[in-house]
Amino acid sequence: MDIFLLALANIVDPATLLFMVIGVGAGLMAGSIPGFTIAMAVVLTLPFTFSMPPAQGLATMISVLVGGLSGGLMSGILTGIPGTPSSVATTFDGFPMARRGEAGLALGIGVWSSFCGGIISAALLVLFAPQLAAVGLEFQPWDFFMLVMFALTVTASLAGEHLIKGLIAGAAGLLIRTVGEDDAVGVGRFDFGSDYLLTGFDFIAVLIGLFAFSQLLSDLRNPVNARKALSDQKRVEVRIEHRRAIKILMRNWFDVIRSALIGMFTGTLPGAGGSIANILSYDQAKKAAKDDSQFGKGDPRGIIAPEASNNAVEGGALTPLMALGIPGDITAAIMLGALLMHDIVPGPTFISDEPVLAYSIYIAFFLASFIMLGMQSIVLRVFVLVTRIKAYVLATIILTFATIGVFALHNSVEDIWTLFFFGLLGFTMRQYGFPLAPMILGVVLGDIAELNLARALAINSDPMLFITRPWSLFFAIIAIFSTVFPLFQKQRGSGSLLERLYSPFLLLSLSAPLFMMGGVFRTSLAVLAIFGSGYMLLRHRVKGANTAD
Repeated sequence: MDIFLLALANIVDPATLLFMVIGVGAGLMAGSIPGFTIAMAVVLTLPFTFSMPPAQGLATMISVLVGGLSGGLMSGILTGIPGTPSSVATTFDGFPMARRGEAGLALGIGVWSSFCGGIISAALLVLFAPQLAAVGLEFQPWDFFMLVMFALTVTASLAGEHLIKGLIAGAAGLLIRTVGEDDAVGVGRFDFGSDYLLTGFDFIAVLIGLFAFSQLLSDLRNPVNARKALSDQKRVEVRIEHRRAIKILMRNWFDVIRSALIGMFTGTLPGAGGSIANILSYDQAKKAAKDDSQFGKGDPRGIIAPEASNNAVEGGALTPLMALGIPGDITAAIMLGALLMHDIVPGPTFISDEPVLAYSIYIAFFLASFIMLGMQSIVLRVFVLVTRIKAYVLATIILTFATIGVFALHNSVEDIWTLFFFGLLGFTMRQYGFPLAPMILGVVLGDIAELNLARALAINSDPMLFITRPWSLFFAIIAIFSTVFPLFQKQRGSGSLLERLYSPFLLLSLSAPLFMMGGVFRTSLAVLAIFGSGYMLLRHRVKGANTAD
């Protein structure tokens, strides 16, 4: 208790609280600006913490981080442009809600989902840091590669009947990422003698082009729509609808908890991050829904899932940092640098050696979530006003600032041409029914996939390791069943063979990698999966016999 009180005294110090408020505000701004990443904001914050005590400096950086994780929803919901890669899935349903006059509700759901995800993550960080960190250490290059493949198939499966188009889009995203120098061996590819292509396409230019420019072209195609605002002015609420948002979250509390757990687990995996977590949580929310017809058209559950997972990711990333000294993502790595700067080395003995500082991090994470909730509620009142601007005016402003921002990143005219090229490509794909989400995810995760593939083959050239290692096999099985899921969902209630066998075979298949992992807990899960599979098959048989009678 004395340690907790000392840590609390460090954080509630007026100067520390002031820096935390400023940090959350800076994070919200950084997250809402497409192209200005959270990691960039935390890096810019780091020099200002040099002269601060360790607890105060880390609290400030955590505040920037928490604010940035939530800031991406503002631009994503109001303009359809994700502020950060981890808010891509939020745009799927957030933007349609804003367009039909429910921007205040969509933002309210996003705010409270982010808050709940952060609080759950902070609680789990305190309770299960060593246990969750140990799982992350089990992952090897083969497992990371299959994790990316799983994420891509999951995203493609979200296209439903257009599964093939989704897979093509994901493969195209991976292909785009291969342009430029190979990180593994340093060989140029698809550069055609161009110095610009040798460095590869700038990710921010590609992201803004595919999402922003293509969306603007689609919106302005119709002159009538071009003269309309994003939402009907008469119906727009210039305030966050907290009560309705809270009621919706309470009705979907299981989605909140499940998404937060997905985000927490994904955060423990070094290099995975929010780009994977938000897609996985969105996918699971859609698959668990009895009626998923409104997903992609403005379903609140499509905002709850990615936003709850977003803020839970960083709690997961801090877990291996505090328990083992291994950062889970870029921002956690920056915080590791901050600790080392103060001659503090995190590791298995960190919590016992530096208990006051460890508890200070816990408290700062909790408190930053509450500050984020209050500040975002105020800031979003201004952002909602964006929906009252006519489409052609807003499109001009967005495209101008996007172009300036892309140019300012590297002072390169070629980046502007990249933006326009991928904008036209995205527009064409939209017209022919190709989903953009798998392509974006392929671009985001292409480097991770390629680097881990190269590492895996360098260690051992045997390709069978991609399906014989427990975690690799686990993700491969889920990837296969994810591709089949749209067919299963289509045949629900029909009594078909696929409907009867899908869930039992999924549980039976997952029992194999669980047995391979060993340990009492996972072996017990495998046994339960086998019994669950048998029970489902027996139930379907009895049900079929009763129907025949």
